[in-house]
Amino acid sequence: MHTPTLDPRRWTVLAILSGSLLLISMDTTILNVAFPSLVADLQPGAVQQLWIIDVYALALSGLLVTAGALGDRWGRKRLLLTGFAIFSVASLIAVLSTEAWHVIAARALLGVGGAAIMPATLSILRGVFTDARERAFALAVWAAVFGGGMAFGPVVGGLLVQDYGWHSAFLLNLPVAAVIVAAGLRYLPESRNPGSTGRWDWAGVGQSVVGMLALAGGIKELGKAGIGDPLPWALLAVALVALTVFVRRQLRVDNPLLQVRLFAKPAFSVAATAIFLPMVGMGAILFLVTQWFQYGQGYTPLEAGLRLLPAPLALICASMVAPTLMHRFPIRHVLGAGLVVLAGGMALPWTLQQFTGLGYPAFAAALTVMGLGAGIATTVASVTLISAAPADQVSSAAAIEETCYELGSAMGVAILGSTAAALYRGNLPALDLDGASAGAVRDSVGEAAHTAQQLGGTVGQALLETASRAYTLAITPAFLMAGVLAVAAAATTWALIPRDLQPTENH
Repeated sequence: MHTPTLDPRRWTVLAILSGSLLLISMDTTILNVAFPSLVADLQPGAVQQLWIIDVYALALSGLLVTAGALGDRWGRKRLLLTGFAIFSVASLIAVLSTEAWHVIAARALLGVGGAAIMPATLSILRGVFTDARERAFALAVWAAVFGGGMAFGPVVGGLLVQDYGWHSAFLLNLPVAAVIVAAGLRYLPESRNPGSTGRWDWAGVGQSVVGMLALAGGIKELGKAGIGDPLPWALLAVALVALTVFVRRQLRVDNPLLQVRLFAKPAFSVAATAIFLPMVGMGAILFLVTQWFQYGQGYTPLEAGLRLLPAPLALICASMVAPTLMHRFPIRHVLGAGLVVLAGGMALPWTLQQFTGLGYPAFAAALTVMGLGAGIATTVASVTLISAAPADQVSSAAAIEETCYELGSAMGVAILGSTAAALYRGNLPALDLDGASAGAVRDSVGEAAHTAQQLGGTVGQALLETASRAYTLAITPAFLMAGVLAVAAAATTWALIPRDLQPTENH
């Protein structure tokens, strides 16, 4: 045991990093609530709609490994501020967009900026918080801000979209980024990894980017096109080859982009699993519930965002309690219990649907339980993962953690969102419409709402009620699947995390 030297700037640094993370995490979900307005304005096709939602997280997750290694060499503060410059330019492009492909390009560029920002936040945080207990609290704040930002995104988006249109969801980024850059230039410390020397591994960069994008794209196409389509299998084969070659290369080179040997530590690998699997479910649920509120219940964007509040409020409260629980009880029990609570919240709408109709109170209860479980689980997993990594490998740990969050959320929208879409189409009865209109209604619930609005009158209202009923029946099985993933993560936690692990103690 030893008393670490404390950085007097650490709480100011935490505030700046929290603001950075809040902006990035909100951008993951803020478009969910603005999406119907964007679709009505730009009228993107079904494929374009998927790309508008997915491309941000896909670009971000594909570049996180490269960004983490670049920060080690170039400077983490410098990379973070550069990321905000890219983020601001991309936001301005989105504000000025007049075509669907403009928004897709802007969202992709936002992902590039986010990839530069996110690993730097955790790397800097690990560097300034040298005391294990204080670091656990700082990581609890980090987890609360990240999870709360993802859930508050639709609320803020709803406030803006209702009065100023969908462009305002991107306009918000500009003043916030300016404040963070000004504060960061003054207060953030610069840091690098002295061991990151030698030639830059361009081959490794290519392998990681191609592998991650092919993996996410393959799963998305598999969920959309089905197992009989050869394209998703081709993409998954590319991902398997590229990522296998990448891992083998990182084990061999002197200065790897990613410290893949971190996964040999049970605490690290289980913590990563405990972040990834629940995020698959949470990403999909936030997307599906937001669409259900607007299309299925007819809420405005603001009303939909406000009805998501039980999740972030519960998550923030649970995250702040998690460090105390970690100090009093074994880590494996706290993390496992949090995941079981999360699974219970995910399964609640499907369970209630078997006995009664679903209204907002049922979803409010489910969101509250999910928030409590997610707050405990993600906080404990983040503290465990970062603490398991040596100080000189924190950028790799940060990149892995961020990839678990972002890729998990994107895959959730792709896999469970596609599952819900397929169930929605299966639940629709025969439609007394012309071929084009019937095809649009079956394409998505958003297209069904748009078609119902065009038809108007009693015919349009009946169509909207039919689509809403089919969509409600479709999303709760997807929630149940998300709960199964959380249970799997809990079982892994209890089986593999060492009983004597104490990441909140100085050693």
